[in-house]
Amino acid sequence: MSGIPKIGIIVGEVNTSEFYFSTNKDINRLEYVAIHSKELINIAGIMRETDVSIIAQIFEVFADSRALVADLKMEDAEKIISAGLADARCFAKARVLGYLHNGNIFQPRRAIKPGNPVYLASNDLLAEFYSYPEEEGLYIGHLITRSDVPVYISIKGFQRHISILAQTGGGKSYLGGVLVEELYKKGATIVIIDPHADYVLLGNQLEEESEENLEEGEQNDEGRQDEIETINRMGVFQTPNSTGIYTDADVGREIEQYSIRFADLDAFEIFNICGIPERFTRIRTAIESALANLDSATGYNLDDLINELTNADTNDSRNALRYVRRMHRLQIFADTTTPVCDIIRPKHVSVIDLSGIPDYVADYIASRILNEIYDQRRSDEYHFPVFVFIEEAHRFLPNKPGRRGGGYSIDIVKEIAAEGRKFGVFQALITQRPYKVDQDALSQCNSQMILKITNAEDQTAIKRSSEKLSEDLLSDLPGLNIGEAVVVGNLTRAPVMVKVRRRNTQEGGADLDLLGMLNEAREYVDNEEQRREEDLRQDLEDTRGMLE
Repeated sequence: MSGIPKIGIIVGEVNTSEFYFSTNKDINRLEYVAIHSKELINIAGIMRETDVSIIAQIFEVFADSRALVADLKMEDAEKIISAGLADARCFAKARVLGYLHNGNIFQPRRAIKPGNPVYLASNDLLAEFYSYPEEEGLYIGHLITRSDVPVYISIKGFQRHISILAQTGGGKSYLGGVLVEELYKKGATIVIIDPHADYVLLGNQLEEESEENLEEGEQNDEGRQDEIETINRMGVFQTPNSTGIYTDADVGREIEQYSIRFADLDAFEIFNICGIPERFTRIRTAIESALANLDSATGYNLDDLINELTNADTNDSRNALRYVRRMHRLQIFADTTTPVCDIIRPKHVSVIDLSGIPDYVADYIASRILNEIYDQRRSDEYHFPVFVFIEEAHRFLPNKPGRRGGGYSIDIVKEIAAEGRKFGVFQALITQRPYKVDQDALSQCNSQMILKITNAEDQTAIKRSSEKLSEDLLSDLPGLNIGEAVVVGNLTRAPVMVKVRRRNTQEGGADLDLLGMLNEAREYVDNEEQRREEDLRQDLEDTRGMLE
């Protein structure tokens, strides 16, 4: 490791997963170090002792003094210091991440010996450690402690589904947008279930900011401008009764309508929407009989079914009416059904804007779209993989079942979580309340991208759902800054702590500029008072002129 700074010596008891080292340098927690060691490696079928560079990350830094002990009086401490007898020792604890060999990371099987030197890991070594081939890698940011070491994750990690977890304001939707940008460049078909209109502005490129306007730790990503690609193949869909919070002008394209032709529903879909149990066979039969009397060729609507049940005037039809009338609440039925081929297209982003509509309506729309996507891939009618981002996953995948007036999506989301990878449907579950999400579905996400989390219940849920999140990494979550994330699982060769890069596209659904709006209100009132004074002064002058 010629030319690389030596920063310490390994001391004390050592094992294959962690070690202590003594140092006389000012070192930072979370910094990366490298140790020279030898491992038995299978090379061409023969086990050979081979030199390797083991990467480790510092997760605790200590300092103590044998002279300045804990129970020493202040006066005695001052005497020791003034006599020049005070000593100081610095040492650190590091966790082993592994060593790189032939593009794969392996865990050492030999303990590193005390007395071995510890070096600061070079940028080149770290970049190689966390890099992937160009066709596979998704650029998401840089190491928290090394702004000049880019971090790429593997697109192959999506094959086992992912979750993005953070408390409110932690940057989960921002990170989701970064992933969409990267997947789009690879040609992905992307569908986003978006309850808060966080993604509807993805088609608008972010204006370049000057260095002085960037927050601490942000970069303009100079030298990567050739990789910036505008998301111009995009559609935003709203329901006929969606209020929406952005106009066509804001979005930069005409917002498309998502609707369902009532006559396209079969009896079983109506049973599911209305929540009619299988044991209510007579009610189901009444609905099937009413549907048989309607002309599917010319089409019919919900009111036609209600009228047919009303005219039947039997106990079963009257009981059926109590269920069927609930469908009016969904307010998504129109003269035509939006075909799924409008939503899933090669190298295309479709945002299903569900802002401003009730949860149970959003839940049903999400369930229908997900079922259609899954059917298209399972039957191979659509030939390309589909990446589905589900924001506010706790609303569609409740940990406590039995919600009244909802629960439409949970079955299809869990089925995709369990079987979707076989058919090329990959999910990203995004939530700020992990403990409210169905734990079976969350545990099916083999990779986690976790931003700042302080809630104890959420931390416990994350620990249960992730086999690869150590206690050390779990304890780091409350200390993350906004926009910093821990990535574990199949997305990365080894757990990595990353500062998420700046997006190239605009973010929707952001918090209001509260201070700016208050300043605007204050200026409005000040100007209004000034106008009144000017009007009063003008009136006095006019009156004086008339008297003269």
